[in-house]
Amino acid sequence: MKIAVVCPYDLGRPGGGQELTTHLVAWLVQAGHDATLVGPGTTGPEGAVLLGATTTIPINRSTAPVKLDPRVSGAVREAVEGFDVVHIHEPLAPMVSLGALTVPGPAKIATFHADPPSWVRGLYRYGRPAVRWALRDVDVVTAVSPVAGSALDGVVDYRIIPNGIDVARYGNGDKIEGRVTFLGRDDPRKGLSVMLEAWPQIRDGAPGATLHVIGAERPATPGVTFLGRVPDDEKASELAAAVVHGAPNLGGESFGIVVLEAMASGSAVVASSIPAFEHVAGNSGVLVPPGDTGALAGAVIDLLADPDRAQALGHEARQRAAQFDGSRVAAAYIEAYEDAVNS
Repeated sequence: MKIAVVCPYDLGRPGGGQELTTHLVAWLVQAGHDATLVGPGTTGPEGAVLLGATTTIPINRSTAPVKLDPRVSGAVREAVEGFDVVHIHEPLAPMVSLGALTVPGPAKIATFHADPPSWVRGLYRYGRPAVRWALRDVDVVTAVSPVAGSALDGVVDYRIIPNGIDVARYGNGDKIEGRVTFLGRDDPRKGLSVMLEAWPQIRDGAPGATLHVIGAERPATPGVTFLGRVPDDEKASELAAAVVHGAPNLGGESFGIVVLEAMASGSAVVASSIPAFEHVAGNSGVLVPPGDTGALAGAVIDLLADPDRAQALGHEARQRAAQFDGSRVAAAYIEAYEDAVNS
């Protein structure tokens, strides 16, 4: 099949949506299909069709770099001409994905990623006819998790196809005693401030512990190394060295790629007990109340003091991560594409 994967977010900027769509195109090509990534931005992955500069807007306690010019619909139509399937991610996001919904001809599937805020859930619930009308030409609707799908309950039928990673890229390397990692942008809901607030308690309870922060930078802090944004290989190496990975996110997550990457690396995960992380980690991690620095610190200290338990949790986490491997995700989407073409 010839498949256009449409992302509404700037392909030259870091983000979960950009990462998933980039990887999905690679997985589809590996499976023997002709796949192309389409999205806004002036830079992006090799082979992507770029639709120009974006504007960053606040949304869901974070920000999103999107194309707001409604005239981009014409460029989207031109970009996906001749494709068998158009796979639209976050189909109601402006304006690239909204434009892709209006493309005549090819089969369409739409994937919802976000855990939308309450006001968006209200719009979906009370505006069912409008949402159904917007999705009228979509053949298959999917969501990346029950959290992402919950806003669609009673609005449209959907199937769950989770996010994924290349599990084999993770887990190589020896653990460094006392090493803790955090992975994420420095958005408030990602929980870096919670991690740093808990860090003095962790250092008191586990002298010699070190924290490597991947994806963000702040002023120097004792025992903390801020790595900023790093290449994928370095990210995998850092995660592989961690005995414990902290994911103290405060909410607004629909899946939990950072948790999954740490699980695939064989780290013992201490994560906030939010539905998205519970869905990904299952029983393979330690869950603590969001924003509770004392509980976070205590859980990390306990695992650093008990390397056998940390190793056992890491082994269990790596086994669980296998069910989210990219090959499985691609196979599920290919089945959805076939259903869309044949609908």
